[in-house]
Amino acid sequence: MPDTEETPLPAAGARATGGDAEIESLAEFDAATARGSLAGFRVQSVDLTARTRTLLATDTATAVFLGCAMEPDAAAKVRADGALVFPPVPHLPFDPYRGALYSPAELFEGLASGYENTPDALSYAWFQRTKADGDIFSSMLRSIHDDAISDALDELLVGARVVGVMGGHAMARGTSEYQGAAVLGRTLARAGFTVATGGGPGAMEAANLGAYAAPFEDAMLDAALQLLAAEPSFRPSVSAWARAAFEVRTKWPRGGTSVGIPTWFYGHEPPNAFAGAIAKYFANATREDGLLARSNAGVVFLPGAAGTVQEIFDNATPNFYESRGTPTPMVLVDRAHWTEELPTWPLLQALAKDRPMAARIALVDSVSEAPDALARMSAEG
Repeated sequence: MPDTEETPLPAAGARATGGDAEIESLAEFDAATARGSLAGFRVQSVDLTARTRTLLATDTATAVFLGCAMEPDAAAKVRADGALVFPPVPHLPFDPYRGALYSPAELFEGLASGYENTPDALSYAWFQRTKADGDIFSSMLRSIHDDAISDALDELLVGARVVGVMGGHAMARGTSEYQGAAVLGRTLARAGFTVATGGGPGAMEAANLGAYAAPFEDAMLDAALQLLAAEPSFRPSVSAWARAAFEVRTKWPRGGTSVGIPTWFYGHEPPNAFAGAIAKYFANATREDGLLARSNAGVVFLPGAAGTVQEIFDNATPNFYESRGTPTPMVLVDRAHWTEELPTWPLLQALAKDRPMAARIALVDSVSEAPDALARMSAEG
């Protein structure tokens, strides 16, 4: 995989939680042990095979080790101290205890020999084999993984103003709709928002691409769109589709950051390579709710089908009941789509009538109007 470095996302350090702290790297481990004790720490998916002497000399009482590789004598010692040890699980294509979100390079490692050999494809294949076998161990591993992803996502987004961009996976590269979604992502990123999408192809990829293009001159996005148009869809070849994205990343490295939140539940749809951090889940319900709940600065809904309609009302429900506090802005793009083809807007208006959320919904004709609608509703709040 080529070097596709981008503007780094904020690093999550050992995060204090109720008097304990999470350790997610060797650097954090070394800093903690230099203070003489790991008591009360949660050490998450750190390879400690080179830290045996440190572990033997350090108090680890009440520590928890989640998926940390250790030499046998170190593991025996920390257990004797009273630490709780969850050992690594062999022969999995994913790490259930991971302490950070995925990067595109990580999920697409091995792409040169075909998408089917990547960790993303192998994880989907494992999910397909185990999702209905009734094995509690497999379901437990999926749950642990998804909880770890949620924890890493929360750490990443502390203090961020997040705008969700929702839309269908069928939007093809090379179309004016795809270009519009990309310009939207770039506009939002340049305004200081963190763009979050469902992390897949189509409208989702376009918005993540726009955020990636934000630090560059406008001409970069035009050139990238032209390059990508040669592979308009992930069908018939995910490999060719993904390689075109990595060609863009290689030609213009160190792009802007955004977040993609896809799912292996829809594993036939690959994640896109333009989200700097990818929170990929096994459980789609957890992923859907988490994406919308974290879009604290509003959501833009581009034209889509059943999935996007579901997201609109998943977002409308907490706004209606104000279960997450003050309703957040919702902008529906393409009047004809949302009033004629899929008449979602009239029902949304009816729900909002005489409620605070009425001032937080907007219907616009074109994607270029969405940023101003968001800004207006935010200012009125």
